[in-house]
Amino acid sequence: MFKKLVSFTAFFAFAVIQLSAQTATTTSPTEVKSKYDQHLLFGPLFYPTAGNEFRAASGEPGHAYWQNRADYKITASLNEEKNEITGSVVISYKNNSPQELPYIWLQLDQNLYDLQSRGQAKMPATGRSRYGDAKSTFSGGYKITAVQLVSAGKASENIPYVITDTRMQLRLAKALSARTGAVSVKIDYSYVIPEYGSDRTGILKTKNGNIYAVAQWYPRVCVFDDLQGWNTLPYLGASEFYLEYGDLEATLTVPASHIVVASGELLNAQEVLTPVQLKRYNQAKGSDSTVTIRSEAEVKDPTSRPDKATCTWKFAISNARDFAWATSKSFIWDAAKINLPSGKKCLATSVYPSESAGVKGWGRATEYTKGSIENYSKRWFEFPYPVASNVASNVGGMEYPGIVFCGYTAKTAGLFGVTDHEFGHTWFPMIVGSNERKYGWMDEGFNTFINSIASEDFNKGEYKAGKTDNHGYSRYLFGPTTEAMLNTPDVLQERNIGISLYAKPGYALTLLRDQILGQDRFDYAFKKYIRDWKFKHPSPYDFFRSIENGAGEDLAWFWRGMFLENYKLDQAISKVDYIGNDAKNGALITIENLEQLAMPVVIEFTTKSGVVERKALPVEIWQNNSSWKVRLNTTEELQKVVIDPDHSFPDINSANNTWKAN
Repeated sequence: MFKKLVSFTAFFAFAVIQLSAQTATTTSPTEVKSKYDQHLLFGPLFYPTAGNEFRAASGEPGHAYWQNRADYKITASLNEEKNEITGSVVISYKNNSPQELPYIWLQLDQNLYDLQSRGQAKMPATGRSRYGDAKSTFSGGYKITAVQLVSAGKASENIPYVITDTRMQLRLAKALSARTGAVSVKIDYSYVIPEYGSDRTGILKTKNGNIYAVAQWYPRVCVFDDLQGWNTLPYLGASEFYLEYGDLEATLTVPASHIVVASGELLNAQEVLTPVQLKRYNQAKGSDSTVTIRSEAEVKDPTSRPDKATCTWKFAISNARDFAWATSKSFIWDAAKINLPSGKKCLATSVYPSESAGVKGWGRATEYTKGSIENYSKRWFEFPYPVASNVASNVGGMEYPGIVFCGYTAKTAGLFGVTDHEFGHTWFPMIVGSNERKYGWMDEGFNTFINSIASEDFNKGEYKAGKTDNHGYSRYLFGPTTEAMLNTPDVLQERNIGISLYAKPGYALTLLRDQILGQDRFDYAFKKYIRDWKFKHPSPYDFFRSIENGAGEDLAWFWRGMFLENYKLDQAISKVDYIGNDAKNGALITIENLEQLAMPVVIEFTTKSGVVERKALPVEIWQNNSSWKVRLNTTEELQKVVIDPDHSFPDINSANNTWKAN
């Protein structure tokens, strides 16, 4: 999900300028007592459990790793007058676990919009929340009309079930056997689409018709894993999703005036497109430049759609963890070819209303989509789906396999940013299937990190961000009201979600890559982590182990200080002496670690004659000290000494980083 990154960046830049303006160099020794305890940071017992046959100590899936599977066949229709989805889903569930399962838990996420839901009860009585409104009178949620066992392709006996808030338990007459058990279940349901569904689904009213961004729209199986068993945390709004992989097919009936885009490949284009649109659609599949399939002028032309009441669109996607779609009669539609490293091709496509058209607006959305998918495929892992659809909606930014919803008012850098962010989620968590409900930083933070590199890659750096002053940034990331990132999103203060789940982990990975491991070692380990856990379910400790083993470095101090805790960094120069009181013998610089976080040290020193040199020290100097003397082999007096001259590290106090000669 996109957290208004353009506005956030502007706010942050202003804050850094204000904070930086308050800092100054010092010529006097520091007298602040250190709070640092190296035993806390470098304690040897970091991992809570040893590796096992399911999850190896190397960070790889173990030789006996397993996960269950859920395939879906969904048939649904949209009633545009009632804004209602009526559907039927057949879930084929396979138990690969080493134990019997007497019941199955499902997610009923639309029940968040029931006025009696737990999530609704959590909405603030005053002020605004992104995830709902305490004053809402919209009464949503699923209406379940049938839950039946499917045998020999036909629905048979009813299955007893219990609904608890946003979860449903199916109580099976016969338990699913360990490792081989399988069952198919058919559920008939309906629900009214919320106009604003926690910024993840909704209805945008435009002058030419509503845009329906449809998500969390069918009952989905909860994950059963080796870490917790059934993962049944309720959907409360802030936390996103944890889902099993499988193959999904959807048959969607909508008014014939509508254009539909969805996760996966359109299977019956010849049945739902006009001959002109079909020709353009096929042309786009082979074109590196954007091809218009339905123009702005054609939106109001009745002949641009088939002359009948409804059309039924069919889509399929393989090895995916979810499915979403969008539909509207107001859609302008364009597309272009995506070139993948293996030589395969897929399709980038965008749909948007007239209000969003133009070269500064959504007229470049397909170009941004194509650029994003091609870049991440080259850098990290190849895009696995046949289409990437970008939808203009009233959702600020939300991701699903093969399709994303982005704000319809986004333009230029803002549109590139939200497009790149949402499609970046293809890698985290669509390919690497972490538990978003618990560990939001493992998708949002990882994605924020890869986005920062992508902004440099796209179109020769067209939207490349300026250099960040990380001293100023750190006072934002580690402020007095911030929280550690290893918290579930629902536990965090809403104002801290952007920091703890996006900004801080994104910066931490950049720091690890650029300053601690180096780009080659980090990229090798990071790509191996993606390959090892593609379409699987890693935990935070699997990630930590994977990077450590791939890079050959014990990083427990880094994970503990930056991820598990909210430790701060304050490195200082406390004293400058000359050996034997003679500058020709060299200088001794006394540096201090004043807060609980430690980092490597970079010292830049300038001699009286203007010679500038640097000395780098590893983090290990802080393993048994809070104070350290550094010898500089100079032969003349020093004019200036600075710790972290490039402001690369998250030092919260720049004022004690500089010494100047009197």
